[in-house]
Amino acid sequence: MITRKRMNNQSNKKVLIAMSGGVDSSVSAALLKEQGYEVIGATMQIWQTEGMEEKDNGCCSLTAVNDARRVANKLDIPYYVLNFKDIFKEKVIDYFVREYTAGRTPNPCIICNKEVKFEALLDKAISMGLDYIATGHYAQVEFKGGRYLLKKSFSKTKDQTYALYNLTQKQLSQTLFPVGEYNKDKVREIAEKYELGVASKPDSQEICFVEDNDYGKFIAEHIDSDILPGNFVDTQGNVLGQHKGIYYYTVGQRKGLGIASNKPLYVVDVDIEKNEVVLGDDEETFGNILIARELNWISIEKLEKKMKVYAKIRYGAKEAPATIKPLEDGRVEVVFDTPQRAITSGQSVVFYDDEYVIGGGIIE
Repeated sequence: MITRKRMNNQSNKKVLIAMSGGVDSSVSAALLKEQGYEVIGATMQIWQTEGMEEKDNGCCSLTAVNDARRVANKLDIPYYVLNFKDIFKEKVIDYFVREYTAGRTPNPCIICNKEVKFEALLDKAISMGLDYIATGHYAQVEFKGGRYLLKKSFSKTKDQTYALYNLTQKQLSQTLFPVGEYNKDKVREIAEKYELGVASKPDSQEICFVEDNDYGKFIAEHIDSDILPGNFVDTQGNVLGQHKGIYYYTVGQRKGLGIASNKPLYVVDVDIEKNEVVLGDDEETFGNILIARELNWISIEKLEKKMKVYAKIRYGAKEAPATIKPLEDGRVEVVFDTPQRAITSGQSVVFYDDEYVIGGGIIE
């Protein structure tokens, strides 16, 4: 097994570090410079409208750019703001809207990682004559058995490998995750040591381009037709009331339903064809089988037979034992040993073998 640090003589190696203005990417830049890399900082400009850049909202804000620039100045590294507006709209925002209008619940951070941070940004770095890109993700890369492997970070509570399962062998070979060997407290301590000014900056929690986390409002502003109200129904088809538009609901949701009931109700399904939201008891949100499409494999070339894995169906979910089986059309059937709550179409399922990501795909 060879870790990335041992693989390369860092002297004269050039790396483009994606700087969000947060503590993780800032410390990543500092660590890379300390390790001898020639470091160039960059923030991806992805905000779409005037005023959006003024929002103090993660990587989409002008505040983030200013913080990143101050860190770059402190570290004495070149810094650029790169215009990725068009590709972000096409690959992330349009995808987000398209999936919601198809009755699915997408994860835009995963598609952003796939299409923007580790595709477009790496292409940009290569065009600049650089060797690597780097980000502040909590993950690790190893080279073992002839393949680049994606390994969980040292800090299991901050591990972000779930959102990185789409990385290809080429991308893994040219990507560095400097904070993957640390926990968050240590990262903040390093930021203090370098006097970076972002040591106590809180993590961004919301989707950067959706103001106030209001998905329904965002979808309404980005589709040509009106969002139509429809019926809440139970699992037998009985009408329970009216919803305000299916884009406001996702499987497993309890809060914000706006319906009176003598027992807790949860979203069990969203029926785009009938414009209905199906409600039921919490136990009715559980299932143990799913089909996944658009698979990407990391630790293996492809899935050729049944395999026992640990599978994770959303970022905040726990891994659960399951069996994955290849289907003839390239999709994969996933059967969990025990039922899982709120398996949601459009989200991703990621497969693990202990510390390593096997691969993953989109839940169909």
